Amino acid sequence: MSDLTFGVIRILLLSAFSAMLAMVFAPFLINFLNKVNFCKKDARTKTIDGKEAKVINSINKEREVSIPRGGGVLIWGTVLAVTIFFFLLSFFNLPWRLKEFNFLSREGTWLPLFTLVASSVLGLIDDTLTVYGKGKYIGGGLSFWRRLTVVSLIGLVGGLWFYYNLEKTTIHIPLLFNFPEGINAPIGIFYIPLFVIVMIASWAGGVIDGIDGLSGGAFASIFGAFTIIAFAGGNYDLAAFCAIICGTLFAFLWFNIPPARFYMGETGSLGLTSTMAVVAFLTDSVVIFPIIAGLMVIEVGSIILQLLSKKIRHKKIWLSTPIHHHFQAKGWSSPQVTMRFWLVSIVFAIIGVALRLLSNH
Repeated sequence: MSDLTFGVIRILLLSAFSAMLAMVFAPFLINFLNKVNFCKKDARTKTIDGKEAKVINSINKEREVSIPRGGGVLIWGTVLAVTIFFFLLSFFNLPWRLKEFNFLSREGTWLPLFTLVASSVLGLIDDTLTVYGKGKYIGGGLSFWRRLTVVSLIGLVGGLWFYYNLEKTTIHIPLLFNFPEGINAPIGIFYIPLFVIVMIASWAGGVIDGIDGLSGGAFASIFGAFTIIAFAGGNYDLAAFCAIICGTLFAFLWFNIPPARFYMGETGSLGLTSTMAVVAFLTDSVVIFPIIAGLMVIEVGSIILQLLSKKIRHKKIWLSTPIHHHFQAKGWSSPQVTMRFWLVSIVFAIIGVALRLLSNH
């Protein structure tokens, strides 16, 4: 068996293993979250600009406060458990090539794993504050500026690590004019603020966690894209890491598709958005990252354009934002919105992968 074939088998089996493990763990987590009533106490009553959220209040208002948050624990908890399990397994004499299933490495997975766990724990703290009515944010939790500060600090640490420890000073720009293979543009010390900006932009993509099943499918397409890109670039450990996240997302979706039994919460969205930003830098995919995460760009863009329109034109563009709420208000059912947005996300991911792989040849 060639190393390339084994690499594919390794990734597929690790992803399947993580999915099955998460499927076993999920019912226990759901029961626990329900037992401790880990739900929002109040539905969202105001928009981001402080106005009354009339449209959103008419959509799934009761479900918003009856379904537990914290489902993201299933994702990062499983990833962490699988990582530790195969790392420890590598110290034993095992048949076949099972020792090689360990994917924890300094070059590939240390930083994204740390980012996933650290960001997810911070998100869990925010979820806890939200559930128990503490904090200044809508419905409880950390205020917007505190969240922004935390995300910026995470980005700053990541940027410093990439610049000083990994000595990253360039970004890859694919398919540029007469350079079909792309170029590596030197940006020097500006690599650090760029990292912070990308981290903040990624965090904003968490607004997609608003309908049963929507965020899970979108994140799965993004990390699936990065699995292919990392593998094609020879970073097999990072590819395995991304594939494991995909596996846990499949299990999460089993319990999150309409009608959802739990929501991802900040512990899922903050962890995943932060991690995908790190992976984008590790795979030199920062420039095409907005394409791979195109659905999230649309979601965030809809909010920005709506706010600008209300400020300048004193009228709304959409009935409600993020834009998935607009389609709900137009009469689309939640499953229709979810599945159609999944398709959009997959198409964006495919285009992003194609552009990145084209610049490898």
